[in-house]
Amino acid sequence: MTIPLPRPVFDADAKGGKDLGKLPDWDLTDLYTAPDAPEFKRDLAWVAEACQGFAKDYEGKLATLDAAGMLECIRRYEAIEVTAGRIMSYAGLRYYQNTLDATRAKVLGDAQEAITDATTPLVFFTLEFNRLEEAHLQALLTAHADLARYASMFRRMRAMRPHQLSDEMERLLHDQSAVGASAWNKLFDETMAGLEFTVADEEEPLSLEATLDLLTDPVRDRREAGARALAEVFGKNVKLFARVHNTLAKEKEIEDRWRKMPSAQTSRHLSNDVEPEVVEALRNAVVAAYPKLSHRYYALKAKWMGLDTLQVWDRNAPLPIEPPRTVGWEEAKATVLGAYGAFSPKMAEIAQPFFDKGWIDAGVKPGKAPGAFAHPTVTTAHPYVLLNYLGKPRDVMTLAHELGHGVHQVLAAGQGELLASTPLTLAETASVFGEMLTFRRLLDQAKTPTERKTLLAGKVEDMINTVVRQIAFYDFECKLHAARRQGELMPEDINALWMSVQAESLGPVFEYMDGYETFWSYIPHFIHSPFYVYAYAFGDGLVNALYAVYAEGAPGFQEKYFDMLRAGGSMHHKELLAPFGLDLTDPAFWDKGLSMIAGFIDELEAMEE
Repeated sequence: MTIPLPRPVFDADAKGGKDLGKLPDWDLTDLYTAPDAPEFKRDLAWVAEACQGFAKDYEGKLATLDAAGMLECIRRYEAIEVTAGRIMSYAGLRYYQNTLDATRAKVLGDAQEAITDATTPLVFFTLEFNRLEEAHLQALLTAHADLARYASMFRRMRAMRPHQLSDEMERLLHDQSAVGASAWNKLFDETMAGLEFTVADEEEPLSLEATLDLLTDPVRDRREAGARALAEVFGKNVKLFARVHNTLAKEKEIEDRWRKMPSAQTSRHLSNDVEPEVVEALRNAVVAAYPKLSHRYYALKAKWMGLDTLQVWDRNAPLPIEPPRTVGWEEAKATVLGAYGAFSPKMAEIAQPFFDKGWIDAGVKPGKAPGAFAHPTVTTAHPYVLLNYLGKPRDVMTLAHELGHGVHQVLAAGQGELLASTPLTLAETASVFGEMLTFRRLLDQAKTPTERKTLLAGKVEDMINTVVRQIAFYDFECKLHAARRQGELMPEDINALWMSVQAESLGPVFEYMDGYETFWSYIPHFIHSPFYVYAYAFGDGLVNALYAVYAEGAPGFQEKYFDMLRAGGSMHHKELLAPFGLDLTDPAFWDKGLSMIAGFIDELEAMEE
């Protein structure tokens, strides 16, 4: 079947609009030329055949394999992961370019079902592998250096041993995955992409992304109009969003109960390869720092704006001293590549193809997924970056952030499919470091005290959004999942949980308009990746400490940094950070990172004297 072309986008969007210059689109042909291409169909058939063959050759026999046989088994498993990952990456990326296109949704849904069905015979592998005696496994690793390279993957797999179900139950969960959480995720994505917001003085209804962008408008009335439009639409849809959250939280609770997970967060900690006490120390350090970070900064911002209290639409408002500015795409590109190149020419060299070869989709288009991300695809291809670039100075930092992910993913690809993926906590390191490099370069180039103040304030706000806001999100999720275990949650119940963490994290200077209580409903992380959000704060704190090591002139820092990125998921965080003299298990570690934010606020306060 020939897939129809996606619906056309507005010329202004395709060209960039707002004097942004020509914005790049993805070229997905490095994955497949089309969803009906012979290669796409061939690979779907190959995955099904390869999975059947793998199960026939290895099911019930893992314990009998010698080291060479186990290595061959792992390599065959990895080859399946590569081809299945390429298929799903192509279908998913194409879908996120226009989530309202029914043909794209069908291609993704069909591919998802086909891959789920094809890979069902593989369910035995992890279960049977985890039943191997530890002494036997260690003997295999000792006997073959190439097999020993996968030791970190085996360690993470075996961390799930206490939580495995029967083979039959695991197959059932695998088969149901296409109509479980992923189906609710698609409903959420398609609903969000289809929402329209009527804003005063706008000729046509706006998308979610464009309406959220109004919250950074220099004109206060426009920010308020955007916030009230968001509240109105979220309020009209809050029952649907509450249903999605209730269903996904209950589904998670059922699976966690069957797996004997100690808490709702445990599965995320396991997948992140991080100890719960490390996350708890991060969370506690940030919450304790609310008064000296967000509360203090927002009180300062209210003073700058000549206000006694701030409304929610003032949180990300530009400063009164900050002239409205649109940053064209070429300037954004030069800024980020310049910052990367100043750190290391190699870093800029790795980033350059993203701009030259269609690895970035930057424009805001109807139906396009909101937000930004970097998707690694598979290690035999290359990453792709999605942006919704509107020319705001913060959009430049978003480009630096996502490009940092991309550089990390390119470097880690050498580990191969099973070892390249980095736990989320460390996956944010390169992205936040890329932001920090870009910010420091702009700060060093500031020509006036006003320009320096504007840059510092913008960075503090970004860091508060990354650390304080994300830990507040994490607390909201913790409360939501705990409350759901006691029964069905009404929209009003979820609203109350949201407001409890917002008031605590933002501080006493804020007032909250009617309708703000529903703003939990648009956060995609709660739907797609429960408890993902603490990874942002984790990454920020880690990068602050890393950057301090770099700023102190540690010898060989750049090469150590690239070695860390190249390692992907092949090492535990203690091994990765040891060359820098950093230890996340040190209770005082997180205070060091938070002190950098506090120091920026100190400098801003000193400018007032």
